[in-house]
Amino acid sequence: MRIDKYLWCIRIFKTRSIATTACKKGQVKIDDKIVKPSKDIFGDEIIVVRKNQINYKIKVLGLPESRVGAKIVDLYRKDITPKEEFEKTALLKFAKDYYRKKGVGRPTKKDRRDIDNFQEGTEEDNI
Repeated sequence: MRIDKYLWCIRIFKTRSIATTACKKGQVKIDDKIVKPSKDIFGDEIIVVRKNQINYKIKVLGLPESRVGAKIVDLYRKDITPKEEFEKTALLKFAKDYYRKKGVGRPTKKDRRDIDNFQEGTEEDNI
């Protein structure tokens, strides 16, 4: 079975064309080698898929005939993604949200004056 069809069948990607595009962009690897969408896969291979800044590791248990339901996906794959991958995304989320909330916009004049006063105060302390 082709790798793009397999990723679509086990519901990693919503459509087969998205799976094909991910393979072409180099986001799908087998044995640390970037694969083309037409690469045939077999059982007991480990696939690494980069999706939403997470490197998912999937072990192939079987090859489905067609797209399977969400309840029986685990018959055909085993997710062996380390927990550290999910923790990295949580840290990225906190790193981005350090000063201003999303959608608040640019700093106002008052915010700019406060920032300038804070910076001037720290320079005087260092002298």
